[in-house]
Amino acid sequence: MDQTYPEIELIVVDDGSTDRTAGRLAGYGERIKFISEAENRGVSAARNRGINAAQGEWLAFLDSDDLWLKEKLYLQMECMMADPETLICYTDEIWIRKGVRVNQMKKHRKFSGLIFEYCLPLCIVSPSSVLINRQLIDEVGVFDETLEVCEDYDLWLRISARYPIHFIETPLIVKRGGHEDQLSRKWNGQDRFRIRALVKLLEEDYISPHQRELAWREL
Repeated sequence: MDQTYPEIELIVVDDGSTDRTAGRLAGYGERIKFISEAENRGVSAARNRGINAAQGEWLAFLDSDDLWLKEKLYLQMECMMADPETLICYTDEIWIRKGVRVNQMKKHRKFSGLIFEYCLPLCIVSPSSVLINRQLIDEVGVFDETLEVCEDYDLWLRISARYPIHFIETPLIVKRGGHEDQLSRKWNGQDRFRIRALVKLLEEDYISPHQRELAWREL
């Protein structure tokens, strides 16, 4: 893990892959904690397994498609230490499609603070860009393992309905897409998973009347 922030507990969850992950990681020894699942249980289960195994106060995720820039964690921790009341932040991104850098569309614009209404139309927060305090996960819950996709959309709605999410404008991750085995290509009609997330949210009593109205409109 080539990060300028030194205090990292690195956990790798092999979710039933067939790419010889265990052999590739054997040389790292005790520098990583390796967790192997016999069967593929999905991205939510893999992330949750890592969360449960982690010992630290702060949690960050890195999907296999994505890359962190070297100062990603350092700049995020610097931001968190400057404002102890901030419990979650995310960063801007560099997008690569089939090896070519592409620009994000206007609808993917990112916001900072109380961003609930901006999280409703689409998922603007990338899991690989997030740094989150464990206290927040303990309160709102982990990734929903019943959602094959849009599990991140579901979690950010639960968080943004109650807490501000700080945005760091510097691109600190690289998102690589366009390949055949990408999870987003596996499921057609992904809006049905967004609908399930919205229905779940509307059943909660912690959302405000205004948030409820916005969620109903989106549904």
